[in-house]
Amino acid sequence: MAAGPPRTAQQENRRALWSWALYDWANSAFFTIILTFIFARYFSQSVVQDDIAGTNAWGNIVGVSGIVVALLAPVLGAIADQSGRRKPWLIAFTLLCVVGSGMLWFVEPGSGDLWFSAFWVSVGILGAECAFIFYNAMLPDLSSPSRLGRWSGWSWGLGYVGGVTCLVVALFGFIEGDTSWLGLDRDNLEHVRATFVLVALWYLLFSLPAFFFIPDQPSRGLSMGQAIRSGLGQLKDSLGKVRELGHILRFLVARMLYTDGLATIFTFGGVYAAGTFGMNQTHVLQFAIALNVTSGLGALGFAWVDDALGGRNTVLLSLVGLGTSALAILLVDSTLWFWIWGMVLGIFVGPLQSASRSYMARVVPADLQTQMFGLFAFSGKATAFAGPLLVGWVTVATGSQRWGMATILVFLAAGFLIMLTVPQASKVPHQQP
Repeated sequence: MAAGPPRTAQQENRRALWSWALYDWANSAFFTIILTFIFARYFSQSVVQDDIAGTNAWGNIVGVSGIVVALLAPVLGAIADQSGRRKPWLIAFTLLCVVGSGMLWFVEPGSGDLWFSAFWVSVGILGAECAFIFYNAMLPDLSSPSRLGRWSGWSWGLGYVGGVTCLVVALFGFIEGDTSWLGLDRDNLEHVRATFVLVALWYLLFSLPAFFFIPDQPSRGLSMGQAIRSGLGQLKDSLGKVRELGHILRFLVARMLYTDGLATIFTFGGVYAAGTFGMNQTHVLQFAIALNVTSGLGALGFAWVDDALGGRNTVLLSLVGLGTSALAILLVDSTLWFWIWGMVLGIFVGPLQSASRSYMARVVPADLQTQMFGLFAFSGKATAFAGPLLVGWVTVATGSQRWGMATILVFLAAGFLIMLTVPQASKVPHQQP
């Protein structure tokens, strides 16, 4: 579907754009509470009741779910491009995650109900990740060309702030707060399980503006069967035109590499902090919250830099900052300097992710937006296993966490070098206006 004439800043629908940005605030609660800080630990310690077996099972659940998302993403995007509308997909996958999160309330401690937990967590991951494909693809239709970086950065920053805010509410309103007025049975860990319901309600509530106020593309009148056949044909055709879309392919390969490095930082950051600097669980949690705050501030602050320098140059700048601070963290021995350089590192995390999205929004062909953002999602998941595996192997081989974590620099450097071959959006023929 051809795009209309490019919008100017004065023609932007601000209500739609702020509703779009608020969706990032809504979505981040699932990743913060369920996947990172609270349910992941609850699953290992209270459901499986064995740290080793629980960690292994959790890794398998998240890993397999990621593979499913990676395989589905380009196909779903292609089908949506052919059917025209995106919002029904966004709503459907959002509700899927809402239901998956809410059902985790029924996962009781000591139940050993691994498969029930695995099913509903996987449903939540599928919903949250796939919803983001259609969410990202909406940006080029809503923002003026000169403000793509700003809106991408603002929404990504809101996402970090929303995740931290929901975590603070969960910690002090439920886990460590007085929940007697809710009648929660602390012996049965209902005060912890209530945070999973909090995620469901949070996600649903803050998604409503996007559901109501974001305009959608018109339907192309195809039945679902026709859209599927047409979408698969379009995806096959696009993959056959790799030479014409070579700049996007190189960008996606670069993003795949540096995203592996970034994901590994977050996966092993707490392990490294505990093992090398002796930080306890409380200190690790405090560090994680602070890191998310600086990441959000970085995404917000660099939003104007993105529009001034372009997404490509902002990605390169962020990779230099990220690599430098990661190297410093590997060299310091003081906990104070670990905190300082960790906060510096966080500043560049948000802009790296935000500028990646804005670059894609600028160069993607107008009639392939959702499909290309499906491939964008694929690039973030396809080799997500590589970083953690390499860290583990090198750590065992050298007997050093520092050497293991140093492998992250390889991914960042490789992504940087390939990104140097990617043209600026302004030099791409037929780029998204």
